[in-house]
Amino acid sequence: MDRLNSNLFLQNCYIMKENERLRKKAQLLNQENQALLSELKQKLSKGDSKGNAQNTISDLTLGSSSSQYPSNSNTN
Repeated sequence: MDRLNSNLFLQNCYIMKENERLRKKAQLLNQENQALLSELKQKLSKGDSKGNAQNTISDLTLGSSSSQYPSNSNTN
């Protein structure tokens, strides 16, 4: 029973470490996405004088997620 518990504990540690690594990667990708979206909005607003840029920007904003990934507060 102790051996099984030790194995499960090690697996849990590995999963938590991998989860944290993936969370950080997701946050970096989200930041990059937001920066690229902002750059695209600026280019569209400068390049379109017919008023179509605002509709395009609204469509792009709807497709992006600006929410941050909540940190996991579970500690074992």
